[in-house]
Amino acid sequence: MVRVTFVTPENERVVVDGAEGQRLLELGQNAGMPLEGTCEGQMACSTCHVIVAPDWFDRLPAAVDDEEDMLDLAAGVSRTSRLSCQILLTADLDGLEVRIPAEARDMQRV
Repeated sequence: MVRVTFVTPENERVVVDGAEGQRLLELGQNAGMPLEGTCEGQMACSTCHVIVAPDWFDRLPAAVDDEEDMLDLAAGVSRTSRLSCQILLTADLDGLEVRIPAEARDMQRV
């Protein structure tokens, strides 16, 4: 079990438990977070953009160039931004905290 805290644009903290090997995108969607994931994890969009808490950011594997390119298109990007489809949960990430950007919209839920 890997515990993750999502912080919504309204500053609500939503704590959920995921499984090792699960994508952060899937965990967030299952928890009702507005993470669209239009490209289904193929790094062809930025609709699953999250902002990783600074103390967790360096614990993640580095983003590849394709992910960095997609983040260049994301609204509200910051130094610790990542695509949630590219974060696989591991035991080392137990306690991870990510913020959903205020600009996040899940058009599938509208």
